[in-house]
Amino acid sequence: MIFGRKNTELEKPPIAKEQGSFEILRVWGGVNLPQQYALNTTWDDPGAWGLLLMDIARHASKAYDSAGQISEQEALSRIKQIFDAEWGSATDEPEKIL
Repeated sequence: MIFGRKNTELEKPPIAKEQGSFEILRVWGGVNLPQQYALNTTWDDPGAWGLLLMDIARHASKAYDSAGQISEQEALSRIKQIFDAEWGSATDEPEKIL
């Protein structure tokens, strides 16, 4: 896992070289810039996104812990706090870019 790099594309993970693998989600953002996403709606069941989002939250919380910034549990709790707040009252509406 690469953590803390800015202004550059992340390296592809090893699975990217495996036959049959594909990119699911790409997110870009910056200071005072809106986030922009490219995603592949690859699953028939949209519930699979719940699994993916939870996996991402766990990886992010581990990264904060590994960097010594905040414990894994504190980071995960903060992620959930903001997720729940955003769920209840979105701060932005998605719009198609491409």
